[in-house]
Amino acid sequence: MKQVSPDTTPKTGPASKERLRLWLRLLGAARQVEAELRERLRTEFDTTLPRFDVMAALSRHEQGLKMSELSGVLRVSNGNVTGIVDRLTEDGLMLRIAVPGDRRASRVRLTQKGQEEFARQAQAHEGWVNELLGGFSVEEAVALSARFDDLKNGPET
Repeated sequence: MKQVSPDTTPKTGPASKERLRLWLRLLGAARQVEAELRERLRTEFDTTLPRFDVMAALSRHEQGLKMSELSGVLRVSNGNVTGIVDRLTEDGLMLRIAVPGDRRASRVRLTQKGQEEFARQAQAHEGWVNELLGGFSVEEAVALSARFDDLKNGPET
């Protein structure tokens, strides 16, 4: 994000007000969709969005990830992940494997049961997102995704 120097005032006016409204609506819509997904995961699978996110990350890494790698993929602290991994392990959905040569490190991966459970949840999740965003055409979804990718990647330098 660009820093504004103390002697420079950011441009304001009708365009900036509309972009501010866009941001607030985008944020509100994202929160609303996330809240609905959280509720559906809770009621239909007796799970949480953070548990789903951990399983999703591990589903893409069949050999598993070190805890620090998992934290990096999820962009959260090791402490946030540890409790979730503990509970998923207790539920038989995940395994901890010692890393040879590093007594402090462990690699975590989904068990067969975890893979099967995640597949069920992921299928439902995709259906819910499709339902919640069903008002967008495929073309609109592709165009908006590209615009958000541009925003996320920042301006070319």
